[in-house]
Amino acid sequence: MCIYHKNLNLSEPTVEEVISVVSAVFQIKGINQSLGVLQIEIENEEFKQKFAQLAKQIESRNLVARLEKNGDRTFVIISRFQSPKSRRVWIPRALFAATILMVMIDGYYHTIAANSITYIGEPFQIAALFTISLMGILGIHELGHMIASKLHRIKISWPYFIPGIPVFGFPTFGALIMSRSFMINRDILFDIGISGPIAGLIIAAIVSVYGAYLSPLIPSAEAQALFHSGLVEVHSSILMDATILLVGKHIVGKELIMSPILYAAWFGFLITFLNLLPAWQLDGGHIARATFGRKVHQISTYASIGILAAIGYYIMALFVLMFSMRSPDVKPLDDISPLSNKRKKIFVLVMILAFLCARFHQMITSQVF
Repeated sequence: MCIYHKNLNLSEPTVEEVISVVSAVFQIKGINQSLGVLQIEIENEEFKQKFAQLAKQIESRNLVARLEKNGDRTFVIISRFQSPKSRRVWIPRALFAATILMVMIDGYYHTIAANSITYIGEPFQIAALFTISLMGILGIHELGHMIASKLHRIKISWPYFIPGIPVFGFPTFGALIMSRSFMINRDILFDIGISGPIAGLIIAAIVSVYGAYLSPLIPSAEAQALFHSGLVEVHSSILMDATILLVGKHIVGKELIMSPILYAAWFGFLITFLNLLPAWQLDGGHIARATFGRKVHQISTYASIGILAAIGYYIMALFVLMFSMRSPDVKPLDDISPLSNKRKKIFVLVMILAFLCARFHQMITSQVF
């Protein structure tokens, strides 16, 4: 998940310098200056790429430029902003170390639980593989955001991994990246939003194949007897079903005991599904905001909250509801130019992937959780 923020401090800009920069990119029709804001009317021409160039030049001078339309008139609105201070570098490192510890504890416990049914391996070794798998999925997800941000010259923080509650809950709640630059247009917002889930999903698919290969099978009658002693089933997804079929672990008369490695993939699919919901400042929310604009994004946010509540993720639904009231979305500096047609087609593909990662009522895997 990637959250964006801004900290504006309006003050008098250097008018002559700003006008010189803008005039080098656009043909100026008129100028209006008020307290802390410079309004420059430009020719109503093809401005998407030109404004992207201008916004980057302006930001380097601690100024922010926004593009607005009033009827058939186009304006560049320029004001000064205060760059957010760099946070202490030890915080993301400490959170990363704490998250690894929680994941290791979780993997060790679940390996012991699986070994009580059928031996799958030495607990510390399997826990280490589980940690590499789960942190790999989450880490590559965040790396996808970082690469896309780098390509678009957007300044971001290091990932802030969030430790969870091992054994009794999820060992991690994912990670956050804070943007220290403004989203220039919808294309950039879309690219940064989509890059993380796609990168993480690829790794989750690879891990699921290996995890299914390591997961043992037991007779269905034995599994049914174990259900009464604490063994529970988890909801699968279409993609996980596919990987289990791929490695030949879907056999009539037998049940699959989920190894911790397969559980890491299951968690990765779940995180991808939740993160692709078109809500708030989740990655799917950024994608929906870039594709449809603010009004549809608001509707999809409330619809996603309803979906979360319907499938039992009440805390997540409450979290999204509360924070969507404080910071509903990210408004690009150029919110006039539409998303490119190629990205609109990709949006449809992304929603299909979200559906494939969603949990269903078929229960095909078993583990003591």
